[in-house]
Order: sequence, then C-alpha cells, then structure tokens
Amino acid sequence: MTQRLRPDGFLERGTEVTRMEAFVDAAFAFALTMLVISVGTIPDSMPKLLEALKGTPAFAASFALVASFWYEHMTWSRRYGLDDPRSISLSLVLVFLVMVYIYPLKALFATFFGWITQGWLPYGFAIHTVHDLRMMFVIYGVLVATIGTVIALLYVQACRQRAQLGLSLDEQAATIAQIVRALMQPAVASISIVAALALPANPAAWMFGLPGLVYVLLSLSGPIPAAVARRVRVRLAAASA
Repeated sequence: MTQRLRPDGFLERGTEVTRMEAFVDAAFAFALTMLVISVGTIPDSMPKLLEALKGTPAFAASFALVASFWYEHMTWSRRYGLDDPRSISLSLVLVFLVMVYIYPLKALFATFFGWITQGWLPYGFAIHTVHDLRMMFVIYGVLVATIGTVIALLYVQACRQRAQLGLSLDEQAATIAQIVRALMQPAVASISIVAALALPANPAAWMFGLPGLVYVLLSLSGPIPAAVARRVRVRLAAASA
C-alpha cells in the first residue's frame, strides 16, 4: 500500500486503525463523557438550566485540553504506526492518566472561571484554605507532568525505531522537536508546583492565580521546538554528508 504524505510532512505509516488505537479513541470518548456526567442531575427548571449553562466555559476548556491529548496520540499513531509492546504500554498509561486527570481538570477550570467572574460563574469546587489551593495546583501539575512525560516517551520510542520506520532527516528532526515540546509540559508543571507550594499563608489576591498563570509559558512550545528542529536538521544533514 502506498504511504500518503501528511500535511505535516510525515509519511502516514499508520494506515490502518489498530485495536489499541481504537481502544484509546474509545477511552478518550469515555473520558469526555465523564466530564458531562460530572455536571450532576438534569435541570428540571429554567433557573436550574441557566445555572447549569454557566458551567459551559469550564466544560469547554476541559474538553479542549482532553481533545488536545487525544489529537496528540492520534497524530503520533498516524505518523509512525507503531504497535509494539512498549508503545502499547505507554498508550495504556496515557489513557489511565487522562481518566484520572478529568476531575482535577474540571475542578481547576471551574474554580478559575468562578474566581475571575467573582462567583458569577459557579465555582463547582470548594477551596476553603490556602492549603486546599496548593494541593489543587500540585495535583494538577503532577498529572500534567506525567502526561507530558508519557507523550515524550512515545516519541522517544519512535525515534529509537527511526531506521526501521525509514524516517527522513526532516522527520527525525521533527520527532526530536516533538520530544522537546512534550517535555516542556513537565518542566512548566514543575514551576507551577513550586509556585503553589511557595504561596504564603495569607497571600495577596493577585497571588491566588499565580501557579495557574505559569502555564502561559506553554505558549513557547511552538517556537522552541521549531528552533530545535532546525538545529537538529542541520546536524543530521552534516552527519550524513
């Protein structure tokens, strides 16, 4: 079967959906369903419906993040088509982490939107003390760090098999850049965890969201990996000359 060239420049080696990929897709769909189930009972009056709709921003943000993890795994599968035991194990770990990730993710976004709207949007999660706030950011940071690490390991697995996969120089450079991009998640999450643990007992109002604002650094996950890809491409080209 002729391999199709993807828009990202990779040959599409995952030409068929494996049972593992189908399982991962189903697991992500179930995780998104859990977001809806966590809303609670079905509204039975207009005031309750309007109140429930106020949870839409938190749901939308949570949905977008979970969907981004699914898209990351789907792209990896299409690019490399790996179905070896290590890749399967990492995929299963990713599914497990996403399942655990759902409720802290929804709680964090519900709290965030409640905070920035001064309670007009429902908090959905009670934060009573600074210790509670610290623990929320620590739990979220640990999950983000572990998910990013697993995604990085998936790309490391592809890089290890570059010869068998027949990766071109551009594909090898892009794969290494993806490893760097994924590792930025645990790096930024670690900074957020430190910022959370460093919150004083009586923080100023602007400090409450500081551990969350640290994740703005993930906006650099575009230019930094792109620069890494260019440098790696030059080195690989020089090595093969």
